[in-house]
Amino acid sequence: MKKYPKEDIYVGWEPEKCTHSANCVRGLPSVFKPKEKPWIKIDNASKEAIIAQVAKCPSGALSIHRD
Repeated sequence: MKKYPKEDIYVGWEPEKCTHSANCVRGLPSVFKPKEKPWIKIDNASKEAIIAQVAKCPSGALSIHRD
């Protein structure tokens, strides 16, 4: 799992679970930029916006974890 920290949470990404539905990109394009490295720009949105968008990941490849 790759980890992207923000404040007291981190976004976890498990690439092997990703089905590339692009829900994350369509929902929060300022954060999720698949053509860039790293592809998750965690500082480009509020923690609340990121949590809300990650909750919409259909495959479970993206997840929120509390530190």
